[in-house]
Amino acid sequence: MITPLDIENKKFSKQMMNGYSVEEVDDFLDELTVDYEKTYKQSSELKTRVDELEKSLLHYKTIEDTLQNTLVMAQTTAEEVKEVARQQAEQIVKEAEGNARKSVDELGQQILLKKKELEDLQKQFDVYKAKMESLLISQLELLKEINKNQENM
Repeated sequence: MITPLDIENKKFSKQMMNGYSVEEVDDFLDELTVDYEKTYKQSSELKTRVDELEKSLLHYKTIEDTLQNTLVMAQTTAEEVKEVARQQAEQIVKEAEGNARKSVDELGQQILLKKKELEDLQKQFDVYKAKMESLLISQLELLKEINKNQENM
């Protein structure tokens, strides 16, 4: 690329006849040098800016990749946590069902035991009632005997 200094130092050979005015060419080259220098500086600044932006872009792409990886890990972790929670919930339900069955079985045993106790008490009551009835009958018979004996006397 031609630099502004190259333009400024450019010399043209002079012709004797029908040549360009040296002064006009020099003035034009001076103007061209100033404009080209501005353009050259702008181009250099823009190249520097492009390099900086590419570095920034690379930095942000790295951040984006990191964020995407973090998001994937967070999603994976969330799924794992949900799975663990689901398994724990299932375990809790199984334990509760087992405890409920055990309690039902124990209550069933207690009910059977109480029914047996009730039956035993009813049998004992029936035996007691029969004995009392027998006692009362024998006492009534005894009283009738005593009354008969007193009438006969």
